[in-house]
Amino acid sequence: MKIFGKLKSKKDSACTKRSNGKVVSVESTDELTADLSRLLIGLKFAQGAHSQLYHGRYKDEPVAVKTTRVPDDTGDGSIGARLEKLFTREVTLLSRLHHPNVVKFKGACRKPPVFCIITEYLSEGSLRAYLHKLGGIIPLPKVISMALDIARGMAFVHSQGVIHRDLKPENILINQDFKLKVADFGIACRDTSCDALADGAGTYRWMAPEMIKSKSCSRKVDVYAFGLILWEMVAGRIPFEGMNPVQVAFAVANKNLRPAIPGDCPAAIKALIQQCWSSQPDTRPEFCQVVKVLEQFEASLASDGNLDKLQSLTCQDHRKGIFHLIQKIAHPCTS
Repeated sequence: MKIFGKLKSKKDSACTKRSNGKVVSVESTDELTADLSRLLIGLKFAQGAHSQLYHGRYKDEPVAVKTTRVPDDTGDGSIGARLEKLFTREVTLLSRLHHPNVVKFKGACRKPPVFCIITEYLSEGSLRAYLHKLGGIIPLPKVISMALDIARGMAFVHSQGVIHRDLKPENILINQDFKLKVADFGIACRDTSCDALADGAGTYRWMAPEMIKSKSCSRKVDVYAFGLILWEMVAGRIPFEGMNPVQVAFAVANKNLRPAIPGDCPAAIKALIQQCWSSQPDTRPEFCQVVKVLEQFEASLASDGNLDKLQSLTCQDHRKGIFHLIQKIAHPCTS
């Protein structure tokens, strides 16, 4: 591993600001300040258009370091302003999200053109990597356990007034104890200001139709994405396989297309998936309701070894059945 040499010098960090000799963070609060003298950077393991992800160690703990560098040729400076805005927003939101199923924020620093965010490192990688490695169907108890981790994390995120906007397997990480955590809040926003910040966010395969159409964006876009993730864990395939992103966007927004649910999927799970990816945001459940329904599924599996009792609620009309179940056991949501 090497010191964060390219981004700092001994006299001044390229990712921090100093005031009267004191290092201050983007929020001017000590808890957000990254002490770069205790940061080591290792190998890069992922990258995007303007950002790179590195293995690292911070205060002797393994971390992931996301660095963003504004391109040199930015014309009117709009790219730099946008990247700094996204960085500030991500730090502000992530630093306030403390939950066992949300990736842990460790620190941040900036000095344009370089920005960095440090989070805990989860050794088992992403849910996408796990599903790819598995290459098949996940046992039902594990599907429910994994879905519960995601739903609990997202229920907390929503309770804090935050919309993720890019929930997908790549942005769900797994630690050594196989606990799943929601990560990458790079395009997240406050639920009171998402419309103004709708800047091409999300990934088409998991994007709700109202986002594709650039309509009003609510927290229910994350519930829609969760429905696709749950489908993916049940089906063992990527949603809309064989279609490119533009084809997916057109089919979802204009033809109300959804992936075919496997015939052997339990009726209760099928009903929950379909309720989550409903074309009408108001009919999608809240994540706190999803948590309670999944807990009911987990309890049924533990006591009976199956979901037969719950399926009796859904066998006649699965959409009405799961809605009834949600209303019966999970409304109103209580902590």
